[in-house]
Amino acid sequence: MAKLPLILVSPSVEKRGVEFNDLSSSLSIKYETSVLRAGGIPVIVPLTTDRKVLAEAVRRVDGVLLTGGDDISPDLYETKVPRALRKTVEESPDGGGRDLLELILLDEIFRQRKPLLAICRGHQMLNIALGGKLIIDIERQVPGAIDHRRMDKSCDFVHQVPVAKGSLLARIIGGSKLGVNSSHHQAVAGPAEPLVAVAQTSDGIIEAMELKPAAAGLLPFLLSVQFHPERLTDRYAEYRAIFKAFVSACRS
Repeated sequence: MAKLPLILVSPSVEKRGVEFNDLSSSLSIKYETSVLRAGGIPVIVPLTTDRKVLAEAVRRVDGVLLTGGDDISPDLYETKVPRALRKTVEESPDGGGRDLLELILLDEIFRQRKPLLAICRGHQMLNIALGGKLIIDIERQVPGAIDHRRMDKSCDFVHQVPVAKGSLLARIIGGSKLGVNSSHHQAVAGPAEPLVAVAQTSDGIIEAMELKPAAAGLLPFLLSVQFHPERLTDRYAEYRAIFKAFVSACRS
């Protein structure tokens, strides 16, 4: 029997957990289920900013999955944030510890050249880690934007996006169009080097990024998406294909 790859999965931080109301790790079971269904074994990232621990955690696994969750502090990518925009940012219950944890994690992922699948917040954090910025609040900063914050349809298609021909994502899903769910108010402002946008909505919001062809050798696999494929894997083959492609790259 082939060895099942270990996938390091980043959790959110919950202010009050189920046990003694402690500050707790929090992770939708849909991430774990999607990894397991694709043939991987999910392992949760410890909530620490100790680089030695995180570097060793990355070393011991075969790939990393960055998940969704709270907003990222705009102080990581902006020197001045207008008060009206800052008010839209949901403060992390751990005081930004997850932000630092994931920045260290991303540095180690690239240093150790491990496959990466980044979802929602992970998609945004990847861009920041590489020197990029975010749209802090789509409604206020993107005139005429469609409604991207459809929490009521977290497991349903909200809009269609075209996918760049010849891209990794197009090859994975076997097509040039993808229906996506949408539950975010922030977005990538523009791909940081060496990333390229491969799917965008009609209002210009970046739904997926990958490495430019010239930079493809930096990691064995990199795909980042603004939508939540883990919430669609039970109904749609193209979303199962995303996790299968990622886990396959981890197995290799």
